[in-house]
Amino acid sequence: MKRFVVLIISLLALNVSAQEMTNDKLGKIINEVSDKVEGESGRWQFNIKETVFIVLTDSTNNRMRIISPIAETISLEKNMLENALIANFHSALDVKYAISEGIIWSAFIHPLRELSEKQVEDAISQVYYANTNFGTTYASTSLIFPGSKRDEKPKEKKLKTKKI
Repeated sequence: MKRFVVLIISLLALNVSAQEMTNDKLGKIINEVSDKVEGESGRWQFNIKETVFIVLTDSTNNRMRIISPIAETISLEKNMLENALIANFHSALDVKYAISEGIIWSAFIHPLRELSEKQVEDAISQVYYANTNFGTTYASTSLIFPGSKRDEKPKEKKLKTKKI
């Protein structure tokens, strides 16, 4: 029994280390899914269907973020910021709406090494839909947790990129 437990733990440890995301792997994913990429390892700007993304990593501190600017906060209608906060709880899921330097962003922030390729692709999709659905459903996917005041459905379920 003891050998079986050691074997299971070893297999789990191997699986976790096999998923380790690096700047090189992240850069390859970004190049595969985007229409146009600029930047260098750890700092990329790219477009998908005219939506701008920025990816920043800090491999020393195991952090990364995928962000997309939506609008200047000064240009927003009064209820939009409240709706974005409600969406952070109900419909934005793994991404969040955030404000920095007078801009509202859709943002995915996560430890870098623990990400899998599928998680990165899903994060890019959710950042895209949170951006494009801002002002309507405020949703990053078709899943919405109960209690949201909005009855509208998201525009699309999955982002189609060059890779697909």
